Amino acid sequence: LHRDHVRGAVSLARWLYRVYFRAQAFGVENIPATGRAIFVSNHSGQLPFDGLVIAAAAFLEPPQPRLVRSMLEYFVPTVPFASYLFARWGQITGTPEICRRLLASEEAVLVFPEGARGISKPFSKRYQLAEFGKGFLRLALEMSAPVIPVAVVGAEEQAPAVNVKSLARLLGTPAFPIVPYPPFVPLVPLPVKYRLYFGEPMHFTGDPDDDDDVLDDKVASVKNRIQSMLHLGLREREHVFW
Repeated sequence: LHRDHVRGAVSLARWLYRVYFRAQAFGVENIPATGRAIFVSNHSGQLPFDGLVIAAAAFLEPPQPRLVRSMLEYFVPTVPFASYLFARWGQITGTPEICRRLLASEEAVLVFPEGARGISKPFSKRYQLAEFGKGFLRLALEMSAPVIPVAVVGAEEQAPAVNVKSLARLLGTPAFPIVPYPPFVPLVPLPVKYRLYFGEPMHFTGDPDDDDDVLDDKVASVKNRIQSMLHLGLREREHVFW
């Protein structure tokens, strides 16, 4: 994490958040001002602009800015320039060890339990949550960290794409999306309007080493909360672009 790089990243994030995506954030009062926390969100849009917008909201909207550290997929640091820039912007490879260190330092981390399953889902599956991994819940139990559910409305439409699985396998990436407009890869998202919903903190107790089936109900409660917030956001929005 490098202060000068973060300053530049915040300037870019502010423009994308305020001008390009015209984002609105609801439930900002549920963002903890201090202390450890795990933000858990749905994931979509082919490229992780949803993570950028969530981090921008946490930094720009509350009275006291909160720097959120996103957990990245393992393949991201292999992308040219990504390992250099993301690290200096405070983003981290999604390993439990790194997450534990940050939570122990009373930092906030952002987790997408759907992983690549979420970001590369087909357009026909938009706003239908994929299976959640359980790692975030084990970390929440181990570190006594509250879970802040986050619902993102808008990202599903920013790059409607078809996933070419043969190219993805060839390149060693989770997906290779093709969009129906030039340049046919989702380098530039459509200027959709983002709506973010931050839910009330969820607190869990139990043994982080329990079997998966013991944790299923807790994970399902987070997933169901986010799905309910998504339904609310979809009912409230008037149009994809405004």
